Amino acid sequence: MSTSSKKLFTSGEFAALCNVKKQTLFHYDEIGLLSPEVKKENGYRYYSYYQYGLFSVIEMLKQLKMPLQEIKDYLQTKSPQQLMELLTVKSLEINQQIEELQRLQTMIQTKHKQTRDALQTDYSQITIEYMQQERLLISKNIFHCRDPAFLEAISEFQSCLKEMKVDSGHPIGGMIRRKEVLEGDFDNYYYLYNRLETIPTQTITYVKAAGLYVIGYHIGRETTIDQTYAKLLNYIQKEDLKLGNWTYEEYILDEISVNGIDHYVTKIMIEVREK
Repeated sequence: MSTSSKKLFTSGEFAALCNVKKQTLFHYDEIGLLSPEVKKENGYRYYSYYQYGLFSVIEMLKQLKMPLQEIKDYLQTKSPQQLMELLTVKSLEINQQIEELQRLQTMIQTKHKQTRDALQTDYSQITIEYMQQERLLISKNIFHCRDPAFLEAISEFQSCLKEMKVDSGHPIGGMIRRKEVLEGDFDNYYYLYNRLETIPTQTITYVKAAGLYVIGYHIGRETTIDQTYAKLLNYIQKEDLKLGNWTYEEYILDEISVNGIDHYVTKIMIEVREK
């Protein structure tokens, strides 16, 4: 079919067909990425229908985060083999993006459930609950770790979760030994921890024991958390129980959901056993 018998589009018509502004077409022409098939002496520009397919390819590659210069280089030397190689690489990149979005979706769902449960909780109540075994990723030993080393330990642990791609939205918590709880040294954590939904291969994890836990809640700053622990320990004594090896603390409401540390809610889970 000769050029004269083809259906040609003005710049405005072709821009409307491609759902872009005319300035986009002018820019593509300036950089030599997509030029009108016909440029008349009077300045009018015309695009052919087959160029719509080329435009669609350019837009697809742009969506795959490919720079315009790379798109231009590819189009100038394209071949079936190059196309297959390019699409293979981009397919891998898309799969990685999908995995990242799935992890983000899991984090959102976890945080949503955690917040919903927190809103349905009576923080004045102390309860005894049977908790199932859980797999935890724990930090290096942070016993007697104070600021700024403590903040560095948290940052390092968060980076580890991100690098291992195991952060599913659960809060980072702190583990306190029985000895420190009995001595009233409540802010002297032994490890940081995070609950795992999936177990990475070749990763050493800690098993939080299944069993009975006395559960209570502290509202506000940690400077007054000793008062909450006093209530919990008094409850444990009244129920004729003894402390297990570990106590677990984690925020269920924090800076993401409330304004100010005075409104933070800490969930305290003390492992207990019958005497």
